[in-house]
Amino acid sequence: MKADLHLHSRYSDGSHTVEEVLKQASNAGLTHVSFVDHDTVAGWQEIEVMANKYCIQAIPGIEISAYDFERGRKVHILGYDFQKEAPHIKKLCQPLLDRRQENSLWQIEQIQSLGYSLDTDLIAYVAKPSSTIYKQHIMGQLTEENYSSQTYKELYRQLFKGDGVAARDIKYVDAFDAVRAIKADGGIPVVAHPGQLDSYELIPELVETGLAGIEKIHPDHTKEDHRKVGELAERFHLIQTGGTDFHGAYGIDISPGDLVSPSIPVFMKG
Repeated sequence: MKADLHLHSRYSDGSHTVEEVLKQASNAGLTHVSFVDHDTVAGWQEIEVMANKYCIQAIPGIEISAYDFERGRKVHILGYDFQKEAPHIKKLCQPLLDRRQENSLWQIEQIQSLGYSLDTDLIAYVAKPSSTIYKQHIMGQLTEENYSSQTYKELYRQLFKGDGVAARDIKYVDAFDAVRAIKADGGIPVVAHPGQLDSYELIPELVETGLAGIEKIHPDHTKEDHRKVGELAERFHLIQTGGTDFHGAYGIDISPGDLVSPSIPVFMKG
């Protein structure tokens, strides 16, 4: 068995369709995948159909944009193998999607005020099937340069970082609420890339709420991160997961299956 449990598609901020991702996954010899699009499970029906086509087992997944209010840090919570209807997850995440869309429309207006020509309707059309516009979609209309180019990075930094005219974030949900929602829908809550967002201190507290795993294998993780995750997993009896955090052209140069999960949660449930 070979699993990549951190994939993104056009249902959020990935550049590839579900089928395009699964085709790459199949070529890489993956047996299991999980699409963890941000704050949405809208793609599940298509994912299930296409995964069957490529003889890959798809595990329901999501990456919830959460916050550690005690320490003032973002933290991402992955959810796996929950009920397909996911009523608690949807109830928690819909306001997030609404806030993100409202913020993206504001960002477009701010960038337009600088004299840039942006067509909001066209951006929304290109973003589909995502119901939410992301910064990557806005950047796609501003420049033909790819994500990793210096031109793209400089423009992104000027607009969306620091004192940039469109540098405004949204209010995320409480990390504890994210864990509770995933648990309520019968799923497996996992802290995503704790090394990237410095989420280690929060993990023991989330365990008390029902946290079941930590993402170990991730492009941003170092050997030291692997050591820390291993120690915490052993101490609190947590599942260790992983994947590529694949975003296609909107992310680093990596392909599905280049990194694989050390375990598959669906077989360790309960």
